[in-house]
Amino acid sequence: MAAPKIKSTALSITHKCRVLLAAPLSPTAVLALTCLGTLLLQNILAAGWEAHLNTIKADAKGSKEEIYTSRVHYMIQKGTPYLIVPENDMHNINIVIDERGSLAVSSPIRGRVVSLLKSLNKMCPRVAMTGDVLRLKDSKVPIIVDSLKKAIMKEHEASSAASHGVAAILSSAGATCRSRSEGLLSLLNENSSYSIFKFDISSCVYIDSSGSSHNIELDSFEPPKPDLLMPFSAKLIDGINRSDSRRRALMLFCFEYFNVLTRNAVMLSMDHHGFDVLAKVPERASLGNVPHQYHWKEFRFTFKEPAKDAEDFCRTLVKLEEEVLASVKSYSGLG
Repeated sequence: MAAPKIKSTALSITHKCRVLLAAPLSPTAVLALTCLGTLLLQNILAAGWEAHLNTIKADAKGSKEEIYTSRVHYMIQKGTPYLIVPENDMHNINIVIDERGSLAVSSPIRGRVVSLLKSLNKMCPRVAMTGDVLRLKDSKVPIIVDSLKKAIMKEHEASSAASHGVAAILSSAGATCRSRSEGLLSLLNENSSYSIFKFDISSCVYIDSSGSSHNIELDSFEPPKPDLLMPFSAKLIDGINRSDSRRRALMLFCFEYFNVLTRNAVMLSMDHHGFDVLAKVPERASLGNVPHQYHWKEFRFTFKEPAKDAEDFCRTLVKLEEEVLASVKSYSGLG
């Protein structure tokens, strides 16, 4: 039997960041941390379309030195975030007096994973940026709108052309879990008017699920590339986690690659290079009739070849499931 095209490691990307920060940083370690942080930032920005924008409250008398926050939509164009803000939102007034703002983008995790993270006193990873909120010139607005429409249509066409297996996973996701194209398409279909702002980044921080912050050097920042995987990641993860058979496969992965018997497992995150699993594993071997004590632990599974899109990711995942199941049967005597 051919070996599955996967590599596994007990250190998730987030944990690697924490390890690097805890140790004296060599030039190689600094470079590795920068690359990891940039990759995580790219994944979050590429997967999402909603953010929380903070500006300084203002009125006719000027700045009130209080913070106003609301949820806005965004898109990334050539490395620059563009914000889509309702015309009646207070941000439109605030930036006339003070252009300074901050933007927070959370990993678009949905479903049971959110509840599980909260129970473990963890949060969804997120990116926090500071900068200036600049109103676009009228001549540039149509260019951004056209780019947004093209991106939405490309993702919508990819979803419509998905194979039966991928479509089944996407359709099994919860009602509140949407792909990026679905979220932005509903925005374009509304009758409300919107302003478009350019967010000129001055600083950027990645915040992991434990609340630790990792500064991202703007010189190393690379914008997300056109992507047909990450915009569907929230729906794919939720669809996989709602399937008992898929979650049993995740448990088999942990057994096959780490020799760990798990009581439960969910997919925590995914990207072009692999996926992270959060599994409930025994803390230590039980003695006699003493019951097992369990805790949740992250496991990283990395593909040998990056997945190009959602179809490729699901195809690779199904192949891995088949190969691992065959492997378990072969040495258990069930094959």
